[in-house]
Amino acid sequence: MGLERVEAAKTKLGLVSGGLGAYWPQFPGLLSTLQESARYVTERFEKQDCIVVDAGFVSDAIESAAAAERLRLADCDLVVVFLTTYLTSSMVLPIAQRVDAPVLLIDLQPTEAMDHANTGTGEWLAYCGQCPLPEVANVFRRSGIDFRSVSGYLHDENAWSRIDAWVGAASARAALRHSRLGLMGHLYPGMLDISTDMTLLSAQLGSHVEVLEFDDLRVRVEAVSDAQVQERLGLARSVFTIDDSVDENDLAWGARVSVGLDAVVEDFGLDAMAYYHRGLGGELHERLGAGMILGASLLTARGVPLAGEYDVRTAVAMLVADRLGAGGSFTELQALNFRDGVVEMGHDGPAHLQVSSGTPLLRGLGVYHGKRGYGVSVEFDVRSGPVTTFSVGQNRDGSFVFITSEGTVVPGPLLQIGNTTSRVDFGRDPGEWTDEWSATGTGHHWALCTGHRAKDIKAAAELLGIAYASV
Repeated sequence: MGLERVEAAKTKLGLVSGGLGAYWPQFPGLLSTLQESARYVTERFEKQDCIVVDAGFVSDAIESAAAAERLRLADCDLVVVFLTTYLTSSMVLPIAQRVDAPVLLIDLQPTEAMDHANTGTGEWLAYCGQCPLPEVANVFRRSGIDFRSVSGYLHDENAWSRIDAWVGAASARAALRHSRLGLMGHLYPGMLDISTDMTLLSAQLGSHVEVLEFDDLRVRVEAVSDAQVQERLGLARSVFTIDDSVDENDLAWGARVSVGLDAVVEDFGLDAMAYYHRGLGGELHERLGAGMILGASLLTARGVPLAGEYDVRTAVAMLVADRLGAGGSFTELQALNFRDGVVEMGHDGPAHLQVSSGTPLLRGLGVYHGKRGYGVSVEFDVRSGPVTTFSVGQNRDGSFVFITSEGTVVPGPLLQIGNTTSRVDFGRDPGEWTDEWSATGTGHHWALCTGHRAKDIKAAAELLGIAYASV
């Protein structure tokens, strides 16, 4: 096995198109024109990495109710209603009411503009998809239904980029709604911010939380064969540069723990996990806790993010970031560099290899700062360019909040102590940024994402019904 990504469940996209049936006998050819547009929209969605449940073309409220029932049974992650021409709000409201999913309204006229000299009423109606949008929006607001809309034309790449952003947000929603989050061990003593009510993860995100023991890892590590260890060592040497500071016995132990971790993830069907164990006197559980970083980083690279120090909210942020194609590496503040105007941040693992500027390094550590144990840790520089810090914070009433800040990783001197490190320029005084970031409700850690992802994360928060804040 190499770094093949774990196959995640595909996002399920519901689609229904429609127009007012009273037009069809009045304007021959209009229905076929609109159905052709609907076929193009369906095919465009089917090219994405998602399952499309097409409930067809509806012409009246009775047909809309039947389409709504089909989409309700399909349990979609996002329902798209294509307004091909004018239709009444009574045709759209039942769909939004009956499906347990966010709704996206789209109206995409055939071309950029009408050929006015050759356009009669029938041809104009094909351009009238935006006509019912204010009506439907008004009824949704009065009915307490959240929605979002995209207006454009069929081959309008700007409109499709906005549509694709909502589909991406739906993939993040799906990742959490269907996720199984593992919690192994216990809180790092005294880190009160990390404490998270497991019930709230299920209530607000729809995630299942699987409570794990370090013994679940122990028994699987004990079952790892020497041949599996050698295979995992080969993978480690192909992925990482091995620093001279690495003790071969520590590396072999990290490889053995890595194979055991894979078994835990597979046996419990985990999509993400948070862990910590203190241990004492070099006993086995302490050694397991100290040997996690290699395996945790490899799993994170494969799409199963692991967060240290029992920080399950950051594991959630890392999962969302990964499904958005943004990496998502376990991160905290390290120092402020007022001379260069940057915030230095990173962690001693786990790390997402996608954000590395080059071949990551395995460095041997005699001690993990503030933790018992020793072993190997992943070190690399985050690649230069735009990045986003993404935290799942928590408010006084227990509600979660997605928090982001966009910056740029710039080159410069970095620590060489077995950490994933970066110098992030937020375009302002580092101290002022740190004060404002800390005031948002973020915890000690967050996910560092590649690219400027604030809009994507904000969209995901909206579909999840989660509050959003930005710095």
